[in-house]
Amino acid sequence: MIYKIDDINKLKECAKELLSKYSDKRVFAFYGEMGAGKTTFISAICNFLGAKGDIASPTFTIINEYEDKKGEPIFHFDCYRLNGVEDAQKIGIEEYFYSGNYCFIEWPEIVESLLPDDHIAVKLCHDNQGNNNVRIIEF
Repeated sequence: MIYKIDDINKLKECAKELLSKYSDKRVFAFYGEMGAGKTTFISAICNFLGAKGDIASPTFTIINEYEDKKGEPIFHFDCYRLNGVEDAQKIGIEEYFYSGNYCFIEWPEIVESLLPDDHIAVKLCHDNQGNNNVRIIEF
């Protein structure tokens, strides 16, 4: 599916569509250049799941944990600062991926070899028609 997002309010609908289409999946890898909107989209997804509070990129902490409306954990990763698979393994990243809880991963290229085979790839980019405020989301 491909979505053209020209209004931030459309992210909620896109989040709902993603989670509905892959209702049995829990690991989502978000690909896109810096500023493509990965954190903003993950925030919309977490809000749709009922997470409260500030949903922000875990750039320096690597992992943020939120709770969904049922009190279940949601894990948000930013792997940008990891130096490789070894760093990810040291923090026990695979335990999160196989926990059965939602895992949303920014910069998954760094940990691709550790991702479950059935993870869902979500690609974000700027619209190539010259409008820097429009994003394309594909999953």
